[in-house]
Amino acid sequence: MNLKQKASKIKLLVFDVDGVMTDGSITYDENGIEYKTFNAKDGHGLAKMIKNGLMTAVITGRKNGTVDRRAQDLRFTEVYQGVKNKLPILEAIMQKYELDFSQVSYMGDDEPDIPVLEKVGISACPADAVRKVKDICNFISSKDGGKGAVRELCDLIYESQFEN
Repeated sequence: MNLKQKASKIKLLVFDVDGVMTDGSITYDENGIEYKTFNAKDGHGLAKMIKNGLMTAVITGRKNGTVDRRAQDLRFTEVYQGVKNKLPILEAIMQKYELDFSQVSYMGDDEPDIPVLEKVGISACPADAVRKVKDICNFISSKDGGKGAVRELCDLIYESQFEN
């Protein structure tokens, strides 16, 4: 099955945050408050997915209020933070919505994402993902994390499902 065929089956888009939805930078102020910067084009792509009935989720190892805010602004379906072992969380989400792996895309950029990337229909990563991740992904964005990689995946799925 080619990538466009796989994209036509996707119902749930799942993302890591640091290095995927952001450029991976972690900024602290003098009070220890953590800041993240998100890409507006990525946000538009995600909003388009949601508007057209697809579900979106975040599963990330870190915990930060800016992630909650971004997910709330974009109306994400599910948000899980502080998760070290991501696969059981994804499986619970899939069970909740009666999905199988072929209906899920996941974008990650580093080794903790590999167990999920090995299972899903579309395993995606930004251009600046680590080599071990790139080696197993069937979609490698031409954009870096936080610089349009999420949007590129959203556009692929949108075109496969709504522009036939």
